[in-house]
Amino acid sequence: MAATENAISGDEESGRGADASASQPLAYRASGARSWLDHIRARPGGQLTLKIVVGVLGAALVVSGLIMVPFPGPGWLIVFAGLAVLATEFAWAHRLLGFAKRTVKAATDWLKRQNWFVRAVAAVLTAALASAIVWLSLKLTLGIDLLDEARHFVVR
Repeated sequence: MAATENAISGDEESGRGADASASQPLAYRASGARSWLDHIRARPGGQLTLKIVVGVLGAALVVSGLIMVPFPGPGWLIVFAGLAVLATEFAWAHRLLGFAKRTVKAATDWLKRQNWFVRAVAAVLTAALASAIVWLSLKLTLGIDLLDEARHFVVR
């Protein structure tokens, strides 16, 4: 511990200069992302810079995930990833992420306790909702009516 403090402060007692810690592999200097973030926070202006970068990156992930939610794909996964990024710097995001985890776990546990008929109805409703969202988004954005296209395909 003393050798590390000496190397960081540049004391010559350790036999190394101030830049000796830079020649050590990263594993010796810091272990894990938490230490890396603490290292950034310790620099002048580092805490504010880190909050801004984390805020912009996390918000971009959350917004892009929310845009993807109605479509089949990883929308919710990206929203939760954005919340996890935000939770590294913001307490409100940490609490929201914890609430979301508990809610998803409760809903999943509830569905697991149901019989096969309730699970099948939930699956059919989920598929119907996803299909309706895709149909509506294609109709409103590109002007493609999938039902009309299917009708023309069957008649041919």
